[in-house]
Amino acid sequence: MKKVITILLSLIMVVSLAGCGNASQPAPTQGSPEPAPEAPPAAQTGGKLVVYSPNSEGLMNATIPLFEEKYGIEVEVIQAGTGELIKRIQSEKNDPYADVLFGGSWSLAYDNKDLWEPYVSPNDKDVMDAYKNTCGFITSNVLDGSCLIVNTELLGDIKVEGYADLLNPKLKGKIVSADPANSSSALAQLTNILKAMGGYEDEKAWGFVKDLFANINGKISQSSSGVYKGVADGEYLVGLSYEDPCAQLVRDGAPVKVVYPKEGAVYLPASATIIKGAKNMENAKLFIDFIISEEVQNIWGTTLTNRPVRKNSKTSDFMIPMSEIYVIEEDIPYVSSHKKEIVAKYTEIFTSLKSK
Repeated sequence: MKKVITILLSLIMVVSLAGCGNASQPAPTQGSPEPAPEAPPAAQTGGKLVVYSPNSEGLMNATIPLFEEKYGIEVEVIQAGTGELIKRIQSEKNDPYADVLFGGSWSLAYDNKDLWEPYVSPNDKDVMDAYKNTCGFITSNVLDGSCLIVNTELLGDIKVEGYADLLNPKLKGKIVSADPANSSSALAQLTNILKAMGGYEDEKAWGFVKDLFANINGKISQSSSGVYKGVADGEYLVGLSYEDPCAQLVRDGAPVKVVYPKEGAVYLPASATIIKGAKNMENAKLFIDFIISEEVQNIWGTTLTNRPVRKNSKTSDFMIPMSEIYVIEEDIPYVSSHKKEIVAKYTEIFTSLKSK
């Protein structure tokens, strides 16, 4: 899918850019490049930028036109799934078409580190510590948290406050999940569960996973969207999902509520990377600076159902403040390097349950 929008830079933006200033730079993480200099002044902007993205239309519409208007840069957007875009970037290594991959999981970007240009934005200093660009080439820009979604009209007096409650026999066959072997959100749920229930290699945690999927009783959705839509439509009582679309359903008045597991919810960052050898390198760097600027992060936080990564960013009234959620931190490099083993162990458990 392609979308090209061209809007001329207005002169008044010169004033706003002058305020982007001389903020002090954070000390670079050992092994990562020095933070880049501040964004170029307005006189150096203009030209073109090509963005590959798996992001939602809502996030793109809240970002791309504003960037074009502010800097007078013509942006071409090509949207597809993250895996498809990674394959395209790999095939174009010797002659890259795109400049930026905007979106997708941190771990998938990390697994393909040879595709990215080193860059640490000066705005990275204002990102929450857990999501700073410590590897030198991935800019976290928005957060997706694992959660449970429950149908408030059907749940009745069944208590669902966390993962342990999902073993209730009354819920057998009434819980839905996507397949961790094929869905990034379902895999994030699986690793969240393992982390919350004891650890990625803990046998008790894996025992809980087996008991949980026995209670799920084969209710595996073919897509992530099938989970939250199935709960909203009353096909299931509970779904293992992620916050963004579930919060959107709450905002739209669907008979659902979001439950943040009392054992702990993991928030994973979506990544943004500059493609190695990008033809519009300076505009690519400017875009990275832009998406973690205070202006954009506040827009995302107040108009969308995504969590900003920047410290002290604003969020909508219908979103529960992060301070009220028990957040646990995933070991992203570990999960990234052990993903195959985790998926294989889940598949073994699921297959054994099907054979019974």
